[in-house]
Amino acid sequence: MNRTGEIVLTIVGILIYGFFAAVGAFMVWLFNNEAIWDQTKEEVRQQQPEVAAGDMDAMLEMFQGGGWFLIIVSVLALILGIVSIVLMKGDKNPKAAGIILIVTAVLGAVVTAGAGIFSGLFYLIAGIMCLARKKQEPITVE
Repeated sequence: MNRTGEIVLTIVGILIYGFFAAVGAFMVWLFNNEAIWDQTKEEVRQQQPEVAAGDMDAMLEMFQGGGWFLIIVSVLALILGIVSIVLMKGDKNPKAAGIILIVTAVLGAVVTAGAGIFSGLFYLIAGIMCLARKKQEPITVE
């Protein structure tokens, strides 16, 4: 059976998860750059002098940790998408691929607090299509 639709939807989801991994990597790079870190601190101190320096450091460290979290979740979802494509190729095991895609879509959207909902939507549709489409039995005339 031809699984082109499912594969295309999964590839689109993989590309979006790849974009989120790049965004996470940019966040980590941005908050590891001391010059940008110091400039951001100074601008916040000028605009909001009531914010304590410790609070500012805690907030920036939270964003850096969020970048790592986004990278990890996106790369895992990306790898599971590739595994699903391998399972769909040649109609080897589309049910397992569908289950992997649906679970990845739901967990990716929930764990990232909604950031992965667009890529998860593509995974979810592809997973449902994998489970719903059955292999056609040959028609025999008696």
